[in-house]
Amino acid sequence: MKIQIDTLAYTNRLRWLPPEQKLLFATAVLLITAFAHPFVQVLIAVWISVWTVLYAGISAKTYMKLIYMATLFWLTSLPALVINGVDLSQMHLVPKDSIIGLNFGVYYVYISHSGIEQGLTILTRAIASLSCLYFIMLTIPFSELLQILRRIGVPVLLTELLLLMYRFIFVLLNTTAELWTAQQSRGGYRTFTTGMKSLALLIGQLLKRTIENYRQVSLSLAARGFNGELRVWHPHRYHPSKRYAIEAIVGCVVLIGLEFCQHAGMVTRI
Repeated sequence: MKIQIDTLAYTNRLRWLPPEQKLLFATAVLLITAFAHPFVQVLIAVWISVWTVLYAGISAKTYMKLIYMATLFWLTSLPALVINGVDLSQMHLVPKDSIIGLNFGVYYVYISHSGIEQGLTILTRAIASLSCLYFIMLTIPFSELLQILRRIGVPVLLTELLLLMYRFIFVLLNTTAELWTAQQSRGGYRTFTTGMKSLALLIGQLLKRTIENYRQVSLSLAARGFNGELRVWHPHRYHPSKRYAIEAIVGCVVLIGLEFCQHAGMVTRI
């Protein structure tokens, strides 16, 4: 996944746009998402998806796979929001909130109407926010993103730690996949007992290979005269686009206007 994300970030159709322009646009939309109502958040998710899939040329299959992975995390938290329970003596407090429920001893467990609404609100907010973050991930190389952070005053030590963490996370994932495939091909997970032993071996080998990889990186940096700061050369030239800038500004203004209309409508109903 790391290789694919990096490849897309370096080869997308918006590669020639200045990374500052793309980052500013995604950050502005993300701020709007934080205060918007669900309807506006859905529009934001669709609009940013158009930028990512159509404008940047990211495969719709890859993009939907990323959205699907995020949706799975939402599904794991949904039961805690939807399923509520009260004592039977307090059932009179939840008649309007209960959609359907069952008695379990002295408790009444039910599916909450407000919980479903809260879950849907979290879903729209999460999808809209992730759309903005995916736009940044898939159109701006991580090294260029770190350069922007340095220019705005983020400490160099912090940006270098982010770079090393970014690389090592995917190194760990690739190593884990290789080890698991090797064990799986040898029948290492046929039974529960064998699977636990194989898992213990995998964790041990993963720790060993991680330490070895760290030593190799340290030696390679020392051999290249590392003096405490990682420097990355960026030969790419950028061309600001008035067309995309105007579309981004107009779109943000429209979203803010719709949000004000939504807020005014809710106030009027109250």
